[in-house]
Amino acid sequence: MELSIGEMALIAIAIVVLFGPDKLPQIARDLGAGVRKMRGAVEDIKTEIMKETDNPVSEIKREIEKVKDAAKDFNPVKNIEKDIITEPSSADPKPKPADDESHEGPVSR
Repeated sequence: MELSIGEMALIAIAIVVLFGPDKLPQIARDLGAGVRKMRGAVEDIKTEIMKETDNPVSEIKREIEKVKDAAKDFNPVKNIEKDIITEPSSADPKPKPADDESHEGPVSR
């Protein structure tokens, strides 16, 4: 909201006429104190909003870091190699279809 110089002068004249020139300094002080209180209240609200919105973001960042740390230690190839080395196969390997005489192959209809 922008006021032109003429509008501001009209408001100043109206204040002087309504309240008198001797009360003008008190009105200015009260108006300044009110503006300072409003600015302080707005700053408090901004701070609260930033605190509330920052918490979920920081929690998500912490969870992402935990997942990254867990992913650094995860090596699936190492686990597979360990399983192959420590658990030898006790079952006989299946014969290949070409070596198996009982294998009939695909059946057509």
